[in-house]
Amino acid sequence: MTFLAKDSQFRIPSVWIPRIFLYSFVFTGLIVPSVYESFLSKLWTVLFNSRLYRFSGFETLETVLCYIIIEPFYTYKFGQNPDLRIDVRGSKQKASGSERPKIPKMRRPSKRMGEMFIYIAPLLMMDFTMIKKFAGVPVADIRQSGGYSLPPVNSSSGDISSSFLLPTVHNFTLNSPLQLTRALPTEPPSSRRLLLELMTSFFIYDALFFFIHIAFHRIKFLARIHMPHHTHTEMHPQVTNKLSVAERLSLVLFANFALNIIGSHVLTRSAFVPLFIYLLVEVHSGLDLEWSYDKLIPFGWGAGSRVHAAHHRTGEGAFAPFFTWWDTGLEWIDDRQETKSR
Repeated sequence: MTFLAKDSQFRIPSVWIPRIFLYSFVFTGLIVPSVYESFLSKLWTVLFNSRLYRFSGFETLETVLCYIIIEPFYTYKFGQNPDLRIDVRGSKQKASGSERPKIPKMRRPSKRMGEMFIYIAPLLMMDFTMIKKFAGVPVADIRQSGGYSLPPVNSSSGDISSSFLLPTVHNFTLNSPLQLTRALPTEPPSSRRLLLELMTSFFIYDALFFFIHIAFHRIKFLARIHMPHHTHTEMHPQVTNKLSVAERLSLVLFANFALNIIGSHVLTRSAFVPLFIYLLVEVHSGLDLEWSYDKLIPFGWGAGSRVHAAHHRTGEGAFAPFFTWWDTGLEWIDDRQETKSR
């Protein structure tokens, strides 16, 4: 889609419309955070007083809800737009003049309840047994949410570490049998903090998954675990969740680590989830969309669905899920080694 100027001599690619909105939002959020201060303050007041938002399993529920909204949207688009399907292009089926290439075998939502349970069960188990620790929350509040009594005045925090990287098990008692609530910070983040934390956490996650993904391909016993993710006739949105329990947990744990290591605000975590699910589904969508994220991000930094589809076909390259930096570095190292071996 393009937009014509009045003299019909200039064609403005429609991708510039979301680019302008995205760049303007990021620029103002970073440079002039006061623009969003009132909105974030009101939003945080609502969330802070919400029992649902304080529920320990909120992030798991948010993840599942985002997935069951985003993935079916891409699946529908996949079925209705054969001309956008990446793996079909150039195939004999398309060359034969068939109006609509055959859709690969996909499961109906009613047949995927077991898949949802397998995903949710280990996450809820952790939600109900581990204390949630967030930046800006006093240790005393963390203790109370975890079923521990308050330490004596002027004493240390006792057996509860304030470190986000050190897990602490809930204190199981008759009065507090499960970890059902999470203590929240009283103040919202600025838009600058939120955006910087989002960008940093995605950068860290992309790096972590790049290395574990290489291991899943090059270490034999891990490759056997990962192989089912590549066993499909054509890339399509449901491939996103075609993972073993170990792979699903690695996605969640790496995302948590990327957020925890920088002490991200809870609101940053809440914004991270839908963006994370959107990116995961899009790179596995098998669709070449006009407004795909890799076309919005400058300098070819975004990997995108076409690059990831090529990885699924060959099993080589594009090990980082969302961006291209790490794979570019790996290619440079491989080229150097190849040059030296000649």
